Amino acid sequence: MIHFVASYKMRVCLIDIPSLFLPQMFCSFGDSVYFCGKEMEKRMTNDEKYMQRCIQLAKNGQKNAKPNPMVGAVIVSADGRIIGEGYHVRCGEGHAEVNAFASVSAEDEALLPESTIYVSLEPCSHYGKTPPCADLIIKKGVRRVVVGCIDEFAEVQGRGIRKLREAGIEVEVGVLEKECKELNRRFFTFHREKRPYIILKWAQTANGFIDDHFKPTQISSDFTKMLSHKLRSEEDAILVGRVTDERDKPQLNVREWSGSDPKRLVIDHAHPLNLESLYAHQIQSLIVEGGAKTLQSFLDEDLWDELRVETNYGLTVSDGTHAPRIPAKAEVKETIRDGENQIVCYHKIIPES
Repeated sequence: MIHFVASYKMRVCLIDIPSLFLPQMFCSFGDSVYFCGKEMEKRMTNDEKYMQRCIQLAKNGQKNAKPNPMVGAVIVSADGRIIGEGYHVRCGEGHAEVNAFASVSAEDEALLPESTIYVSLEPCSHYGKTPPCADLIIKKGVRRVVVGCIDEFAEVQGRGIRKLREAGIEVEVGVLEKECKELNRRFFTFHREKRPYIILKWAQTANGFIDDHFKPTQISSDFTKMLSHKLRSEEDAILVGRVTDERDKPQLNVREWSGSDPKRLVIDHAHPLNLESLYAHQIQSLIVEGGAKTLQSFLDEDLWDELRVETNYGLTVSDGTHAPRIPAKAEVKETIRDGENQIVCYHKIIPES
């Protein structure tokens, strides 16, 4: 892992991120500044560097591409020059490949027959709201296609790759496959499991309580609270149990970040969660924020994909509601530190079939 250093209102935070991301980065983030050192644990191949650019582009479509996946595309000439790039901006509009080809200048069109197009997700081969991207790639005549991962969506699932190969185009699959799958983990989970991608989230004291003598208490810092609102802006729905709703009266909206509010859900024994309804309404992701019994019920049913657990190591209480225990199949993916507060993000370990 590489450590990013973030300064937020004169506070220094360490953020661990996978080292295969950009080899050097220095950027401002509101009041924060992020810096990544030059050294990398892994030297990337050219194919990996261009695929990393595809992932970077794809993230620009995080909000508006839904319910479609995020996809980025980069076109590279034989001499290693990027001559076109694009991403899927909005559902119903051009896909990443369409936008990448559209960005190629008139004088560079002649370079396409010897060029390679990199795409983070398998090009579609079916007619939806737009024509098949595989057909466009064939029409443009590029010699090589590099794909990050296969599209698990039932209408695709390898058909785009097969069509390209049948047209005589060289196709390589699986470059930064893990990262490309991670990018669209919500989309893949939604279509594979027929339910939203579920994030269980809670904050706890140093000695493992989520409140103080069964009354709400401030556990998050200003910075980690902002990150919670950022998360809300990125997900489709947010859920709490009835007791938490009545006792804490949480707003569950986005206030300290820019973005749309997630759909607000409250459940109890009389009004249980209906995953089929969420699937029918295209809810691809769900945050579960509490309380403890609600969180534990999801853990008991193994209904979770990601955990985000914040611990305030400067705060202890003598009694209250115990936080849930981290399940054995949880694997640490990211750690964010802000003073005495630490957020640990876990993903579920999925046994290989």
